Amino acid sequence: MSILDNFDSWKGFLANRLQQAKSSGMNHETITNVAHEVGDYLASNVDAKNKEEAILKELWNAASEEEQQAIASSMVRLVEEQGNNNG
Repeated sequence: MSILDNFDSWKGFLANRLQQAKSSGMNHETITNVAHEVGDYLASNVDAKNKEEAILKELWNAASEEEQQAIASSMVRLVEEQGNNNG
């Protein structure tokens, strides 16, 4: 099973990577910029594996550059909250 097959697994994976980035000294702006690059890559190169990813992909593709930054920032915040709730 791929990490992308289950949205909760994907969020957990992102939360773990976010914690690693913070531990290595990355600031929030850099993390959000990396999240934007990842979102762009996923939307362009990866087929959605579940309904949540399909919705995110549609939103991403319909969004302007500024709106994509907001989506990336929101995903970072979502996984930060998940990490805080699990820790």
